[in-house]
Amino acid sequence: MGAVVREGGVPEVAGRMALRGSLRAWRALLRSPGPPARGLCSRPPAFGFLFDVDGVLVRGSQPVPAARRAFQRLVDSSGRLRVPVVFLTNAGNCLPAAKAREVSRAVGLQVSPEQVILSHSPLQLFRQFHQRCMLVAGQGPMEENAYDLGFKHVVTIEALRKAYPLLDMVDLSRRPKELPPPTTGFPTIEGVILFGEPVRWETSLQLITDVLLSNGNPGAELQDVPYPHLPILACNMDLLWMAEAKMPRFGHGTFLLCLESIYKKVTGRELKYEALIGKPSPVTYHYAQYLIQQQAEKQGWKAPIRHLYAVGDNPMSDIYGANLYNSYLKSAQQSQAQAGLKRNPQAASPQAEVSLELRNDCSSSVESCQSILVCTGVYNRGSGVPKKTEARPEEAVFHGHRDFCFDPSLLEASYIVEDVDDAVQLAFQKENWS
Repeated sequence: MGAVVREGGVPEVAGRMALRGSLRAWRALLRSPGPPARGLCSRPPAFGFLFDVDGVLVRGSQPVPAARRAFQRLVDSSGRLRVPVVFLTNAGNCLPAAKAREVSRAVGLQVSPEQVILSHSPLQLFRQFHQRCMLVAGQGPMEENAYDLGFKHVVTIEALRKAYPLLDMVDLSRRPKELPPPTTGFPTIEGVILFGEPVRWETSLQLITDVLLSNGNPGAELQDVPYPHLPILACNMDLLWMAEAKMPRFGHGTFLLCLESIYKKVTGRELKYEALIGKPSPVTYHYAQYLIQQQAEKQGWKAPIRHLYAVGDNPMSDIYGANLYNSYLKSAQQSQAQAGLKRNPQAASPQAEVSLELRNDCSSSVESCQSILVCTGVYNRGSGVPKKTEARPEEAVFHGHRDFCFDPSLLEASYIVEDVDDAVQLAFQKENWS
């Protein structure tokens, strides 16, 4: 399920079958668009924005000054958006409504939760797991998020720790003073959702590993290690992120790296993911595209959305993801242009099938996803982002996830600007938009 590069194609990302299941759900959504409203400007927009939040609009709890200037350009005299906008963040330890309030304060505009895509938002489309008993890891309102996404049976790390107190032995102060009675009636865990980085890494790493090694029954005596292990759905692969500190902070990608290393060291086998979502996953960008087009339909803007502008500060997630999705779009366009592609089974590789579905599902209008890198977060102009001109790409440091190929060209932004206000002005210029 790891990402590979096929000759003449674009990188193939983990979870292709899950992606196809998600696409079927999108088709159902697209058949019933919301009621159109009156258009807000004489010239309908043919483009939309995907804005990252941390490092682009805010730094920790502090708004980036350019954010309000940017959104003053994006609204009309009545304060309504003139262009469809989605806020695409890898944050996941909060509710969409809370993130919408945070973004509203930063940009000086009322943002609805429906405009916010958190790292876990596309999980609502993975319905094949919604009836299973899932262990959830991370912090914040994990149970509420899981239920809102459609999951029916959820177990937290804390609930698992209390049910099996002998499992969590690192912290001396939390070890049981007496031998507890055997646990009875606790449900068998059927999968794992990794929402984001937890607070006590040692506890989560230990208990998640226990669940995988025991096939969901961590109180049982270990027999043969099951493989393949239980399905894992992971959200947010960011190794680093930017807050108020001068240097980047560890993200959920760092936690995943620890879990993968421990599992391989213990078992000798690779940890596998049923789905990797959040940036840079094409599943997440496809979901964002759907929301952009839904906004345009609801506003009554008749022009098809042709171009997406993805604004971010992290080359390893924002830029890589936008460029990867752009590759899918381009590959699908080329595939459609080839007469007989669908009629010739030998010509239709699995990658071509995925690309065609990505192309066909959202009204077949979006042609490109351009990446714009700002210098207000993780990236700064002296940070050494890999370039095509470097002698050997393998010498560059790749902060992306293990299951995504290291293609230095995907780390190169279409444009580099100072801040989000410059990014909006640049897109307006490209679109000849006043």
